[in-house]
Amino acid sequence: MTRTPLGRRAFRTLKWLAGAYLSLGVLALAAIVLLRGDPAQVNDAVWTRALIVLITAVVLVLLTNRAARGSAGALRRLRIIAVVVPVAIAVLVALPGLFPLWMRLEQGLCGLVMVGYAIVVHGGRR
Repeated sequence: MTRTPLGRRAFRTLKWLAGAYLSLGVLALAAIVLLRGDPAQVNDAVWTRALIVLITAVVLVLLTNRAARGSAGALRRLRIIAVVVPVAIAVLVALPGLFPLWMRLEQGLCGLVMVGYAIVVHGGRR
């Protein structure tokens, strides 16, 4: 177990942000189930994106917990994820016609959460 450059407070914030990202993914999946009869609101891209968010969120939570316990490798992975995910979200939200408005808004919130995550996870670097 290696000490990481982030403190307890930073990891509490990261755990909260990872939980918020996971919660947004679960809420999106619930919305998909409720709207599944409307093809204008739920298409294959929406289902796929929601599943990707859920998988990413679970990985984020698991790695955050490992990093909080001192895993330098987990922290390194989180720093990469924290940069890649918001960029990917920004690209997906900008693509015309791929997602309905509600999913673009949900993804925008996910992106904001991940930008906050990136700020915190990179804040401990010297």
